Amino acid sequence: MKPWQELDRTRAPGGGVMTLWSRGEEFAIRVDGIELMSSRQHGSEESLAQMACEAVAGRSNVRVLVGGLGMGFTLRAALDALPDDGSVVVAEIVPEVVFWNRKILAPLADSPLEDSRVEVAIRDVARVIQDPAGWDAIMLDVDNGPAAVTRDDNDLLYSVRGLETTRQALREGGVLAVWSVSPNRRFEERLRKAGFLCQTHQVPARTGRKTGSMHTLFMARPREVAAGFSDRAGSAG
Repeated sequence: MKPWQELDRTRAPGGGVMTLWSRGEEFAIRVDGIELMSSRQHGSEESLAQMACEAVAGRSNVRVLVGGLGMGFTLRAALDALPDDGSVVVAEIVPEVVFWNRKILAPLADSPLEDSRVEVAIRDVARVIQDPAGWDAIMLDVDNGPAAVTRDDNDLLYSVRGLETTRQALREGGVLAVWSVSPNRRFEERLRKAGFLCQTHQVPARTGRKTGSMHTLFMARPREVAAGFSDRAGSAG
């Protein structure tokens, strides 16, 4: 088996060292040695975008926010699911991650940053969320989910106060979709305290797999406009 090779490194916002690695056609991004993402596993990221976009299907001029560029798989799936008049803002706080996606990683997800419907915001997603134009769908794939491991500021994003801000940023009938490496009942409760109804789904980590590693998706709608959206904890999807 080929050894891993470090391709580039930068300083993560929390002070850790973020590195890009490759082994043959496989890529990984790590922070202080902890693997945040791998090109081998992106099925759950695609499911996040597909479910969120399906929830707002039929609207015109859909405006979507993707928090966390990663390797571009969530963004690509959102673009594939949205109509031509839709638009996506992707918020990524690490400029080097954007550079990696434009150059080294671009072929993995068919160069989503080249799509004319995409705007890149090199800013903290917690700031971008507050855009007064509002959002039909907000997808958060930041850190390892609500159990943040690389940035203390991510705890604020996933706090009750942060989630209340997110709820207020959604347009009527909008949806919040959150990716997590594992189930998190405390986060489900925070969503409810922030005024959401929440559904929890377990989805395969890899595209096309029904067994193996599973990741967790939280689909949430503001309680006051969530007609027909049942509140379910721990449901399989």
